Amino acid sequence: MSTPVLVYRGLVDIEPTIDAMQAFTAARSTDGGTRPDEIWLCEHPPVYTQGLAGKPQHLLDAAGIPVVQTNRGGQVTYHGPGQVVAYPLIDLKRLGIYVKEYVYRIEHCVINTLGHYGVTGHRVPGAPGIYVRLDDPFGHAALESLPPRERLGVAVPDPFRGLGKIAALGIKVSRHFSYHGVALNVAMDLRPFGGINPCGYASLATVDLATLGVQVEVADVAWQLGQRLADHLTP
Repeated sequence: MSTPVLVYRGLVDIEPTIDAMQAFTAARSTDGGTRPDEIWLCEHPPVYTQGLAGKPQHLLDAAGIPVVQTNRGGQVTYHGPGQVVAYPLIDLKRLGIYVKEYVYRIEHCVINTLGHYGVTGHRVPGAPGIYVRLDDPFGHAALESLPPRERLGVAVPDPFRGLGKIAALGIKVSRHFSYHGVALNVAMDLRPFGGINPCGYASLATVDLATLGVQVEVADVAWQLGQRLADHLTP
């Protein structure tokens, strides 16, 4: 089987992009499994997107930014220029993996991409996406293992203490075909994240590579991430 085709779409509106992903995915169910996988790389104009389970209370103040309902998983997030959005359109059956492994591979590719620029990315159990230590983004120490923030009504340590979210993940799988994907913050206006509880977590800090002192072109990060996704999503 061939490596997924990388398609760089530039700055594109999110609604026609979602429509195109859905059309691409629908067509795959009738092509006998012959169509190659693709990975779309793009940026979006400012927009908030809600996942299927998105709770309206997590949208605090849209301040005129459009809000788009989607059929991906997860809660509300923000997209804007300076953020690489990767949409892997993958036949998971042909790849031979299930959703949990698929999510792990996407996160692994984000971590490796950050590592290319010297930044250490981390997973937080139960909170999809990738995080960095705000006080030491280039250090390699593992995160402490912390329980969920509340258990049986008893407050426990905040698992996001000292962390900033640098990549958000939200996917959809239909008849074993994936779409939607992952957004990695490169050099963007982070203020609109203040209008939401990012991914449903109140007061969760959001960060980008530029804030961490890494000055790099968005297109370069898109290429690095796209290549890693293609390598790890090839049968």
